[in-house]
Amino acid sequence: MKAEDPQNVCNESTYSALFNASSKTIFNYIYYKFGNEEKAHDAVQEAFVKLWENCAKVAPEKAKSFLYTVANNLYLNVLKAEKVRLKYADKSLKTTHESPEFLMEENEFKAKLERALNDLPDNQRSTFLLNRIDGKKYAEIAEMEGVSVKAIEKRMHLALKTLREKIEGI
Repeated sequence: MKAEDPQNVCNESTYSALFNASSKTIFNYIYYKFGNEEKAHDAVQEAFVKLWENCAKVAPEKAKSFLYTVANNLYLNVLKAEKVRLKYADKSLKTTHESPEFLMEENEFKAKLERALNDLPDNQRSTFLLNRIDGKKYAEIAEMEGVSVKAIEKRMHLALKTLREKIEGI
């Protein structure tokens, strides 16, 4: 393929279209694994840089998979280096008119939920959050993860089962 070919990733409009169509979803996917917005943005940017550097080698239909793989590998490298854990709790102080008992129960529930989510294997946690927070369908998640829809169904089943066991009222 020539660089001028509109179906080539090296074509600026094709590359831009890939970025516009995929960057937000890849960001969310990595954010759920990192729990850190800055690192997720870095991973997405680095993945797109690597795609540009390898644009002649990556077919447009394989570009999304390439981006997820690169971003995921970046995640794994950072995890090894920093042993990153998800951090969901908002640490800022808030003024509220709720009773101290309500606030205590709410904080206990948030802590219990955070622990339960952190205890899930990475693949179950990201599948759960992509489905329940982003509203992604199982087929979309399966494509992102490079696994079958059945594998995603199994992950969701196990994640929900574990969360129900660890948290009353879910």
